[in-house]
Amino acid sequence: MATELAYRDDAYAREIAARVIAATPEGIVLDRTNFYARAGGQPGDLGALRWAGGEMAVADTLKGPEDTVLHLPAPGAALPPVGAEVTAILDWPRRHRLMRMHTTLHLLCSLIPGAGVTGGQIGADKSRLDFDLPDPPTKDALTEGLNALIAANHPVTERWISEEELDANPGLVRTLSVQPPRGSGRIRLVRIGPEEAPVDLQPCGGTHVRATGEIGRVEVAKIENKGRANRRVSIVLVGE
Repeated sequence: MATELAYRDDAYAREIAARVIAATPEGIVLDRTNFYARAGGQPGDLGALRWAGGEMAVADTLKGPEDTVLHLPAPGAALPPVGAEVTAILDWPRRHRLMRMHTTLHLLCSLIPGAGVTGGQIGADKSRLDFDLPDPPTKDALTEGLNALIAANHPVTERWISEEELDANPGLVRTLSVQPPRGSGRIRLVRIGPEEAPVDLQPCGGTHVRATGEIGRVEVAKIENKGRANRRVSIVLVGE
């Protein structure tokens, strides 16, 4: 039984009710979850599962077999009974920072058009993208550009297209190291800005804020040379 990804409908759902489908030390499977499973450079969510008479700390969240999500118990934690009704509770401050960071990386892509993304990692304290780019803009130019896009408070929305539509528009895919997951017949597109003139539009399965103004001020902390034409751009959230 596949896990319903409740965060796809509402990335701001801090707590949801769910039922335990399976429970082993390798992970708890729920019928639905608000926890993001580690993928695409975004870490798995942390938090807790709470049920009548017990609580389990979630130390990580991973993809499981057959489209399930595994909520990894912290060492020594009690496991919920199979069939139990639980409340899935996110570590919301951490998740929200990851959402702000992830959305900022999309904005970073928009400031470096035409360069393929060769790698990336989202973190609560620092995030980065690697670009196939011999001559990147300066730190100051990118910092100024990012904060202007954030201040404009562009809406962040999503829609679904078919795999055939994506094949007909290969330029939508910026990442060279990670391709959008296939097999379901549809691909989720995340758009920043208006539909008629998006700031950024690309396939993504992660979680994002509703509007760029929610990100707050950011800074490009470092631009590193990681090869002949590979430049790593690291960003941080400022004032926190």
